[in-house]
Amino acid sequence: MNALLHRRNRAFQPEWASEDIQATFFKCARWQVEDTLDPVNCPYHYYCDSTYPGNHPPYVDVLVFLFTAAMYLATLVIMVEDISRRGRTHLSKSKRFLHPSGPVSLPLILLALAKGYRINTVFPLSCIGPAILQLVQVSALTFDDGIDREARHAFFEASTISGILHASLYLDSIILPYYTGLDALVSSTFSGECPSCVCRREVLVVGGRLIRYRGLSVTTFSVVGALFSRILCRVTREGWRSKIMSIKALLESLGLVLITMDCIYLLRKSSEQSLLRIAAAFGGVLVLICLHMIKKVSAQITQRLSAHEHRGQDSCRF
Repeated sequence: MNALLHRRNRAFQPEWASEDIQATFFKCARWQVEDTLDPVNCPYHYYCDSTYPGNHPPYVDVLVFLFTAAMYLATLVIMVEDISRRGRTHLSKSKRFLHPSGPVSLPLILLALAKGYRINTVFPLSCIGPAILQLVQVSALTFDDGIDREARHAFFEASTISGILHASLYLDSIILPYYTGLDALVSSTFSGECPSCVCRREVLVVGGRLIRYRGLSVTTFSVVGALFSRILCRVTREGWRSKIMSIKALLESLGLVLITMDCIYLLRKSSEQSLLRIAAAFGGVLVLICLHMIKKVSAQITQRLSAHEHRGQDSCRF
């Protein structure tokens, strides 16, 4: 994406690449279209009508980074412990409060995303925000307390659903202006009327046309559907539970597949200047998904070996 922007800059005015211009485009809150005097060469003329306020101090970005890194490491340790079966009794009681979709971390994530458009220096949420939402989604899908019928577990699932939906909306409020400004900067030419005045061949849409990722998407609704099916498993009768369990397993698998596709898509669409940071963020999410798949496969192998041993013991008794 950055290479495309560089080529466009070389084709037109060199001042397009200045940091002030890019910041204006990426933080524009409202694009205004106005009448054009050149319908042939400039059929659509836009300018930035207002921008978001300035960024928070860098230490805010550092705090959000440290918090996110701590969440990821906690999730990674819990997954490794679950695979190795060591310390599982100790972690099983507290892991809900440690993983990103838990009742402690999720409200802090919502707080960060609510003001995420001002966290844009050391740890820009316009680029890393999708990985944080995917971390929450993976955490919600991979950590399940089973079919415990206690009301508090259903309440936890309902609060997680609400938190994921709010996080998706907050993320869209961060990335959509960024994607819109990126489209306006890459796919337009400066008219020279004002610093942000551009001419376009097509209408500028919210979110742009270059990157299709959205926080509130099919992926989010698949995750929400899987969590809602868990609630139904806890409140329905035994006869219906097996059918809902099949739907739950399907939605969980679909959610993980969609999250994987989103990670790969965003890795391909990332800008060159932040490739290492983007690769670390989305690569970390992919690592968690791989660990979860290893856990599922190892659990199935263990279950089959256990069933085979039981059949062998029964045959010896006869």
